[in-house]
Amino acid sequence: MDVLLFNVTTAALMVLMFNGGLALVGQSTLGRRRIPWAAVGLTGIALAGVALQLCWSGAMGALDADPAKSGWWRVVTSVFMQNGGFGGAAWNIATLAAVAAFADWFWGAPLTLGLFAAGILLPEQIDKLWGQTSHSTDPRNFAGSSGATYFLGATLAAALLLRGSADETSGRDAGKGSDDEGAGRGKAVRKTRLLALGVPVLGLAMWFAQENGHGLVSAYGFALGALVWAAFRTVLRPDRDLVQPPRTTVASLTGLVGRRTSSAG
Repeated sequence: MDVLLFNVTTAALMVLMFNGGLALVGQSTLGRRRIPWAAVGLTGIALAGVALQLCWSGAMGALDADPAKSGWWRVVTSVFMQNGGFGGAAWNIATLAAVAAFADWFWGAPLTLGLFAAGILLPEQIDKLWGQTSHSTDPRNFAGSSGATYFLGATLAAALLLRGSADETSGRDAGKGSDDEGAGRGKAVRKTRLLALGVPVLGLAMWFAQENGHGLVSAYGFALGALVWAAFRTVLRPDRDLVQPPRTTVASLTGLVGRRTSSAG
């Protein structure tokens, strides 16, 4: 029962992040956006890691994050190893692809890669600041991309919260639209605010109730996301694809693949 509850709450947290990413970039705009190459690259490395595991039986032993083994590289390489079986690997790679795509469209590729790297390297250092220096001896924690993915997803939740608050303030100050439009806009902002706040709240609840590390790294990611938004919000261009349409969009690439599949059939 404890394992089931752990899995359900972990999945629920990811659902919050996924919906937050959709709200942040706009679900109706996905087809018009550029190919998120940072997300493609990260997903490709994760898939290559799985292929390596299938081809080399010693991959996990050489590259995982078992604290009983030495190797400075393990903290990075373990992220691209998967040890949850077929279902766990599929979930980790699918969520990585989705979250990284949202991050690429909002933060841009350089920040996305930097935040993902922070999700790999920072949690252990922050744990040391809180005095949590003991290493987990649970083999499930020796490998997997989920921690860095949840960290990255939480940065989007922070951006959603702060961007929504800024939009509400600017709209109120400008006094735009009718009362009905203002009320509708305010309701939508409050909804997204609750969605965004749900990520660190649920994450911390999961940590304190279950010692679920996904929740703790989500809280860390949320905090860093707020700092990054404050530092870079004036240079972020999340809507550039809508103003200057890219030559190759998600919709055009999907259509091309669909036509080739049809012609091959």
